[in-house]
Amino acid sequence: MVDGRTGGETTVAKSRLGLGAAAIIKPKYEGSQEHEVIPIPIVMPRFVQKPEDEASAYSQVRKRVAFRGLDDIRIRVLGGDRFQVGAVTGWITKRDQDDADFLKGMGDIDGGLVAGAYSAFTLGSFTFDAAYLEKLTGSSAGPQYRFGIETTQQLSDRADITIRVGTTFASAEFMQTYFGVTPAQSRRTRAGLPAYSPDGGVKDVFIAVGGSYDINDRWVFKGGARYGRLLDEAADSPIVETPDQVSGTVGLAYLFDWNR
Repeated sequence: MVDGRTGGETTVAKSRLGLGAAAIIKPKYEGSQEHEVIPIPIVMPRFVQKPEDEASAYSQVRKRVAFRGLDDIRIRVLGGDRFQVGAVTGWITKRDQDDADFLKGMGDIDGGLVAGAYSAFTLGSFTFDAAYLEKLTGSSAGPQYRFGIETTQQLSDRADITIRVGTTFASAEFMQTYFGVTPAQSRRTRAGLPAYSPDGGVKDVFIAVGGSYDINDRWVFKGGARYGRLLDEAADSPIVETPDQVSGTVGLAYLFDWNR
């Protein structure tokens, strides 16, 4: 909390905390043509920027965390505006054999915690990044490697937009877990899915658009949409209903004042 004197009166600099809720609309599993809704909380600190806060960890929190998706939340550890490295965390949702009739007999794939690392560098208004993602809990799966290019533009005092394009490489183990069909699974499936053993390689390409808009002094809207296209051996999997994968996020937060 910082006090200042203006015309003999004490003014208090206030920071704000945005609390709200969002909904992620995503395919039930990679390759599904049906969607599910996942609610998530929004916690959005907005710290007052003052000269003495430049080196403050508090004032840098909002700059250190970036949401790239439910399975790709990035936390900057080192670096600044030009170059940075950090940790990746998130959650891969489960795939239930009841998500589609032809999956019955395949068995469930448990969801799990994601951990990894990323690096990024900025040239002009574009940021290039690479990330390593590994599923640590739940059903075993190998790593993924994600590469992207993004740019953020301030449209007005109230609105900003971020555009991102990228691709994901997946290991053979990951591809087998999520897109493969073992001979045993083939025999168990009601639909008689053929055995399928994909190799590692390019899994998808994607484009995402997201942003936020200050509706007024208290309410903030956040939203985004992502289109992904499964490629090569991922797209050829017998469990894939459609290679076109569309997802989105909508959320609303209310800003509370708090002093520090």
